[in-house]
Amino acid sequence: MTQTLTADDVATQGQHWRDLPLLDLRNWTQGNAQEKKQFARQVIETCKSAGFFYVSGHSVTPTLLQEVYAASESFHQQSVEFKAQYHIANSRHHRGWVPTSEVGEFEKDGHKHKVFYESFDLSYDLSRDDDRAHEGYGLVGPNIWPDLADFKPKVSRYYDAVYALGREILSVFECGLGMAPDTLLKYVTAPPSQLRLLKYFENQAPADRLNHGIDAHSDFECLTILHATHPGLQLLSADDHWVETPPIENCFTILIGDCLEAWTGGDLKATQHRVVNRGVERFSLPFFFSADYDCEVKPQAPFDTAEARSAYPPFKAGEHLWSQTITNFPYLRELIDKGKLTVDFEITEESPFKRLSVEERMLLKKTAQS
Repeated sequence: MTQTLTADDVATQGQHWRDLPLLDLRNWTQGNAQEKKQFARQVIETCKSAGFFYVSGHSVTPTLLQEVYAASESFHQQSVEFKAQYHIANSRHHRGWVPTSEVGEFEKDGHKHKVFYESFDLSYDLSRDDDRAHEGYGLVGPNIWPDLADFKPKVSRYYDAVYALGREILSVFECGLGMAPDTLLKYVTAPPSQLRLLKYFENQAPADRLNHGIDAHSDFECLTILHATHPGLQLLSADDHWVETPPIENCFTILIGDCLEAWTGGDLKATQHRVVNRGVERFSLPFFFSADYDCEVKPQAPFDTAEARSAYPPFKAGEHLWSQTITNFPYLRELIDKGKLTVDFEITEESPFKRLSVEERMLLKKTAQS
């Protein structure tokens, strides 16, 4: 008998991987030329078959991870009054505390949805005096730092380490995709690569379509380097089924971002993912490795065919990121409504890189027929 899936089932249930796609980066960093090529091809094949991969053998030490988690917890355990000093709306460059009240409820499909997290967000730290920093409101500029002992040095050390890891992994993609060295890395000099210190709250809400960790989406940058303390992450597999993706000790989960999909003309697909509400306290560290704000993203050789150029017209990496950020943050939409923030590009309500699971498509078809 075929099970009839409900909307809540589709929004929360995931399959389980038969074999977790775990790759050891030391095959790249310590390998000879032939071993490097073989590893790079394996990364691409894994991304095509699984839609993501775990990476071990990286240079981010357990000590760095312990330090940044301790820094995250030290901030999140502070009073609301303390954290409010660093509210993200107090920054002109989208840095700081994101309370649940900023992201906690949203309307979708005629229903009110809830999420159960808060975050402290930071990015590539540029002085206001740097010529590359955005004047007024923008994504490129200085961080704001809470007045907590050792917070800035601990988080900065982790940021620098995971940023270096991002550059290493992007060089692996260049090799595996048959691109010349620096084809993509030349676009990464002072990018708005964001690190989020996320805390998901313990709660009694049911795991259903209206109560989320984070709703389904792809990330807007090149790739995402993720570490988390507890399960809850689900990814859309290459064959479009939601799959449970638990954390593995001392490993990062690597997701494909929108820019990498566009650079490859769709040969690689941006990893759709979501966090299901498990009701338990959970910390995570997503690092969104981005291209430079003004980088024009378009299919690169050997993927720059007429068909690919038609499917993926050029866009600026920063404008795509800024557009999706504005869509997701009420304080930014309020600034636009008040005329304090203006943009010279179209703000799209839904990402053009969004994909649905097989089950979601079946449910939509069933709903349309009823």
